[in-house]
Amino acid sequence: MTPEDMDLLAALGRARAGARVETEKPYLVESRLSPLARREGYDSIDALIAALRAQREERLIWAVVEALCRSETTFFRGREAFAQLRDNVLPALSQRRREAPIRIWSAACATGQEVYSIAMAANESTGLATGTRFEFFGSDLSERSLEKAQAGIYTQFEVQRGLPIRLLIKYFENHDDTWAISPRIRQMVRWKRINLLADLSVMGRFDVILLRGVLRGMDASLRSKVVQALTALLPNDGVLVVDPEDDIGEMDDMLSAAPGETGIYLRDPSVRTAAAA
Repeated sequence: MTPEDMDLLAALGRARAGARVETEKPYLVESRLSPLARREGYDSIDALIAALRAQREERLIWAVVEALCRSETTFFRGREAFAQLRDNVLPALSQRRREAPIRIWSAACATGQEVYSIAMAANESTGLATGTRFEFFGSDLSERSLEKAQAGIYTQFEVQRGLPIRLLIKYFENHDDTWAISPRIRQMVRWKRINLLADLSVMGRFDVILLRGVLRGMDASLRSKVVQALTALLPNDGVLVVDPEDDIGEMDDMLSAAPGETGIYLRDPSVRTAAAA
């Protein structure tokens, strides 16, 4: 790929999804575009990019952008955050909500491991108020990732990465060389393709929003915009979860970091005690 090709990909990634394409790592770009080129019937990435320039076809543009934004995920990635949500945050929220469901959104769910992990964590949570109900939502920019997430079928390699054997046995069914999430858990999740640069107000309110593995891959000028848009969807006692090393920008007036280094941010400082317990 030429420098001009990389500039084109970088411009498309930023304009369409706010993504920061790592032009200094052409091998990474090539590894993400090679499968797409083959799937689309092109002999090479160069041929794919030539078609992109010549046709300016929206479907192909989005296929390229989605491939460039593809993120890797595992079950219970960042185990400490899930433990804090399971043991402290969700029980505290359940005491406040009582009859209202707790709505949880994995805003960049990739192939589904994250939203299924939080669903399992919620199911394992103790100290919940009687009758606590959960609503889970998973969204991603990539339609192919969402298709896999909705199917809920994973390879042996995928379930071995982060998933405790106890939870594998409890929540999955083995089918030859694959593992399928139990229908009970899979049916708890609703799915939607979402571009985080779009108007997110249509999504409604959420008690917990997970935005992990996203911010570091976004253009720096757009990170705060996305965080602000998602924070606006949280009630006063809502929770935003990012990666511990993520920079959420100037949000001190809206969010307070929970004690520890788990990337959990709270809108209401009174939740700090429960989150730190």
